[in-house]
Amino acid sequence: MASPSSRLQTKPVITCLKSVLLVYTFIFWFTGVILLAVGIWGKVSLEIYFSLLNEKATNVPYVLIGTGAVIILLGTFGCFATCRASTWMLKLYAMFLSVVFLIELIAAIVGFVFRHEIKVSFQTSFKNAINDYNSTFPDPTSKAVDTIQTSLHCCGVTDYTDWENTAFFKEKGVPGSCCSQVGNCTEAEMKDKSKFKDKVFQQGCFTLVTSAMEEKIGIVAGISFGIACFQLVGIFLACCLSRYITNNQYEMV
Repeated sequence: MASPSSRLQTKPVITCLKSVLLVYTFIFWFTGVILLAVGIWGKVSLEIYFSLLNEKATNVPYVLIGTGAVIILLGTFGCFATCRASTWMLKLYAMFLSVVFLIELIAAIVGFVFRHEIKVSFQTSFKNAINDYNSTFPDPTSKAVDTIQTSLHCCGVTDYTDWENTAFFKEKGVPGSCCSQVGNCTEAEMKDKSKFKDKVFQQGCFTLVTSAMEEKIGIVAGISFGIACFQLVGIFLACCLSRYITNNQYEMV
């Protein structure tokens, strides 16, 4: 058992550790709020792209939202554990932080490894969406094609010639969403190969979409990785405080 003088000397160290851990826990809790917001932002801003991807890719924002919610709950628990100076709660807090850190690290690695697969999936899905395009009774993928072409000022997968082999082109020509000047393209012009090439966007959508997705996914990945590394600080602080309390049998009054 530690002597009274030893306890007296250790008490300021424990108080300091508790203060630092409380500050960390609040910041950690706030990063959960940020991650939750990033997940919602990703879901909203990438919605048109996700509609052309496979089901696994569309789950990414939900993973971020779920992780953010878990971090918020975990941060609340960590604050309570620190204030109570409970060794078992601090150890449990450190263990939870370790688990979340590993999950985020694995998710980041998996996302990096399969980023090429996501591109291929989008390219295939976009081609299929163009082949099945219907503007009269638009389905979600047809609406996504129009939104992407209008917002990114692009036409087709590689370029506007991708539309020439579609059933829609034989009936109505190139869709209006490819028109570079809204209201300046008639159906007759969009069916005439000699005329529509000067009326539509020249660049294909695949390159523009993948660039936009990589930029936004890069922001999400950077924030997620930073939060994951930040958790190492919390694991270290929680373990140190728990050890000091255990070794010196320190109890809060």
